Amino acid sequence: MLGGTFLVAVLRNCMSAGLMLFFFLMLDRPKLSMKKTVFCYIGYYLMIVISFSMWYFFDAASFVKFAAFLSIVFICIFCTFMSSDGIYLSLYKISISFYLFSVCISCGVDVARWLFDSNVWADILVRFIMVLLILLVTFCRVRKPFLEGVDFLIEEMDYFIISLVFITTYSGTVMAYWPNMQEFSIFNVSRTIYIFSIVGVFQYAVFRMYVHLGREHYYKGEKELLEVNEQLLTNQLEIVRKSEEEASRVRHDIRHHCLLMEEYIRNNDMEKLLAYLKQYREDIESTQVKRICRHVAAGSILSVYESRAKENGIAVTMDIKLGKSIPIRDIDLVAILANVFENAIHGCIHSDAEQKEIKINIDQKGNKVVIQFINTCAKDIKFHNGMPISKYGSGIGVKSIMKAVSNYHGETDFEVSDGMFITRILMNYPTK
Repeated sequence: MLGGTFLVAVLRNCMSAGLMLFFFLMLDRPKLSMKKTVFCYIGYYLMIVISFSMWYFFDAASFVKFAAFLSIVFICIFCTFMSSDGIYLSLYKISISFYLFSVCISCGVDVARWLFDSNVWADILVRFIMVLLILLVTFCRVRKPFLEGVDFLIEEMDYFIISLVFITTYSGTVMAYWPNMQEFSIFNVSRTIYIFSIVGVFQYAVFRMYVHLGREHYYKGEKELLEVNEQLLTNQLEIVRKSEEEASRVRHDIRHHCLLMEEYIRNNDMEKLLAYLKQYREDIESTQVKRICRHVAAGSILSVYESRAKENGIAVTMDIKLGKSIPIRDIDLVAILANVFENAIHGCIHSDAEQKEIKINIDQKGNKVVIQFINTCAKDIKFHNGMPISKYGSGIGVKSIMKAVSNYHGETDFEVSDGMFITRILMNYPTK
């Protein structure tokens, strides 16, 4: 707006492109490694600065009119391509960076016109200071809390709110830059401050609201998982209680067993004695709590559902290879195993097969936990977007599985093959 030489235009382009690109990068989770990402950003930064500077060199009039608004298009395409956060969140971050870019331009121009008689170097200095402050504050104060809440934004944001944020930011900037309102005056400066203040407050309110909603839904999900765990632990305690009662009964009857064995010995009836001892040993072993694996939470939940499956005439075979302690929360592991096992039981119950069975394999490989359930199922199971559609329940179980697995950047796969429903789950955890 204040004009200037080609060198001045280059400096402005360097600051503007640097602010938008590197502000986005600090709030982003890129697809590539950080080293490759920084290299790509620097390369694109140089390309866009050179391109826009050449545009100014050949047609300064059109550059002044359209450069600010076209810059967001080119930077949006690049940043969205480089990000792993999805289109909605990328557009949101782009709108914030464009808003800050617009604020820097307005402040630089108005301060230069107000205090320095429209000196272009004053404009450059003010922009430079503001860009440094914004990037410094973003890195030191904003980056960490933003990245901590970014998953909530991804879950909650939708097309409508992103469109609203984008339109609001773009409209506010257009109003601030309206050609016939650029004449310097207290009214125009006040109007610009008011517009940018409203847009800034709106963007901050959107961020706070959706992070709050995301956390509320997260805590609600945690509450549901805790309720499931409480019920499962209650079932497990009931099984332990019954086992202890049976063990007490056996101990109470031991005097009678000893008397009978003494009678066999006195009569020298070794065959009956051996048969009785074998029967007695089997009775003792049946009262012991079965230990499925070293991991207490996994073993407990599998034991509960194994008993439930056998009550329904379903054969269960398990091969569990889990350590005593793994870097996966018990609440998540229990939610996954309980929901998959329960779905497997329902699948067997509603199948027409005479022999109903569930096969379970759980293994640790490196920093991964691999879970596979294979169960008898009905023939008419349907899928939508790779997920089975439940005809007998609400489908919340599958969603709970997907939610828990996503906490560990894992993968789920559901398949029907030869009358058997196969559930495969892969979870990753950081190595120490």
